[in-house]
Amino acid sequence: MNRYTGIHPAFYACYDASGAISPSRIREFASHLHRKGVSGLYVGGSSGECIYQSVSERKLVLESVLEAVQGKLTVIAHVACNNTSDSVELARHAQACKVDAIASIPPIYFHLPEHAISAYWNEISNAAPDTDFFIYNIPQLAGTALTKSLLLTMLKNPNVVGVKNSSMPTQDIQLFKMLGGEHFTVFNGPDEQFIAGRMIGADGGIGGTYGVMPSLFLRADEAFKAGDVESAQAIQYAINRIIYKMCEAKGNLYAVMKEVLRKREDIDLGSVRKPLPGLYEEDALIVAEAVQLLDTAHTQFC
Repeated sequence: MNRYTGIHPAFYACYDASGAISPSRIREFASHLHRKGVSGLYVGGSSGECIYQSVSERKLVLESVLEAVQGKLTVIAHVACNNTSDSVELARHAQACKVDAIASIPPIYFHLPEHAISAYWNEISNAAPDTDFFIYNIPQLAGTALTKSLLLTMLKNPNVVGVKNSSMPTQDIQLFKMLGGEHFTVFNGPDEQFIAGRMIGADGGIGGTYGVMPSLFLRADEAFKAGDVESAQAIQYAINRIIYKMCEAKGNLYAVMKEVLRKREDIDLGSVRKPLPGLYEEDALIVAEAVQLLDTAHTQFC
């Protein structure tokens, strides 16, 4: 069975009241998602606020997740930092922790040539030679898009098994599948187009809003696999209404989702790390409306 299919929530950063990494809250959230029935977890990515955490903090996060799931879920560890040395250190650590795969965005800020990006990714992969490697394509944030030529270069590395594709053009999924071949995995990234991504060939999804509504994404995926396109489309509409509502907040989306989790599931993950803005007083109504939309969707589809 392919371990890189299905619903993989992008794991949220979990902080205590002082803003420090909270292993106990990490374990609680990981266990919660496991109980919901997800296939795996994507740890240390954008949703995990990775660029605002130190190397030691990111190691602690991964260790705490793995302690909670005890090998019962696929775990993909995003290890990229904005320098090669720290990325290599996290890759070695992830392999020592026996994750299923590691992943990496390209280096951000400086616009590097493709040969420098491939060298960066290959050095990370070489630090974890017994571990699968996923390219994380998110050009709207990284500033660099995964091109046909860059992917073909990376496919010379046998550890490269797939792409977490968060680019907005859905057809990129099909391009990467065609280039990678029959056993190459592509995860849909943009949550608002999950069903569209699955329709065009994505093997599963990794998404930032999955953690706040895993059951809806699981039901959407089940409907898609059953050939019930009408239901899959209806669930996607419900998901998108919730996402668009949460995006209305003045505070950061992750702060909103953590508050929704606290309201609906009694799970406290803390706030977000500065410079991300936390919740504002006027966001309370948006959170309440998002909770209502979630409750309605669960009643209808779950």
